[in-house]
Amino acid sequence: MVAQLELSDDEVDRIFRALADATRRDIVRRTLQGEASVSELATSYDMSFAAVQKHVAVLEGAGLVTKHAHGRERKVRGNPEAIRRAQLLLDRYEQIWRSRIDRLDALLADAPPRTN
Repeated sequence: MVAQLELSDDEVDRIFRALADATRRDIVRRTLQGEASVSELATSYDMSFAAVQKHVAVLEGAGLVTKHAHGRERKVRGNPEAIRRAQLLLDRYEQIWRSRIDRLDALLADAPPRTN
C-alpha cells in the first residue's frame, strides 16, 4: 500500500498544533525510540497521569503516535510515517524559499553596477 504524501490543511494544523507543545514533542521523540506505556511516559513528567493521557490523545489525533492494548496497559508507539509526511511538507516550503533566493541572486548578478 502506498502512503498518501499530501496532507490536508486539517492534517497539517493537527500535526503542527500537536508539535507546538514541548511535552508532546518529547513524547514523540521517546516513542519513536521505543514503545512505552502511558504509565511509563507519565513518570517522566511533572504532571498528572490524566494530563499525560491527554497529551497522548492529541498526538494520536494528529497521527503522530499510535496506541494499542498490551494486557492491561496502553502502549504508545511513534509513527515515523507522519513525521516523514510533515518533513516532506517542510521540504517543499524550503524549495519555494530557495528558488526565491536563487531568483534574487540571478537578478542581482544581472543588475548593472550602480554609479554614484
